[in-house]
This record gives sequence, C-alpha cells and structure tokens, in this order.
Amino acid sequence: MGGLSIWHWVIVLLVVVLIFGTKKLRNIGQDLGGAVKGFKEGMKTADAEAPPPAEPPSQVTGRTIEGEVRKETSTKV
Repeated sequence: MGGLSIWHWVIVLLVVVLIFGTKKLRNIGQDLGGAVKGFKEGMKTADAEAPPPAEPPSQVTGRTIEGEVRKETSTKV
C-alpha cells in the first residue's frame, strides 16, 4: 500500500513514450514551458500596472428587522 518505486515510474514513463512518441512529448513540454513563462510575465506586468487598492467602503450601521414572509391566500367571492 506504499508509494510507487522507481521501477513503477520507469514503466509508466516507457508506456507514455511509446504512446505519444518523443517528438510529441517535446512539443508538449515546450508549450507548457511557454505558457508558464507567459503567465509569470503577465503576473509581473499586472502587478506593475495595478493601481493602489482603494479605501474600503465605510461601515454602514443600521437596524436589522427580522420578520416572516407569508404567502397571501385570498379568496375571491
């Protein structure tokens, strides 16, 4: 019931390479790396361009009225 050993991972890697091929896996890796790089750059520019946070709205105090809603049943005669 423990974790997977190194031999299990080797077999999984071999099956993945046989299914997808090395060229397809390389392309997937490049696409994923480019997406992560673009995301990091987007986060940097978003932080640099973000305006300072606005003041939070003032607290509105008031009364809470509790009640019960009843469906009106009227009989027309």
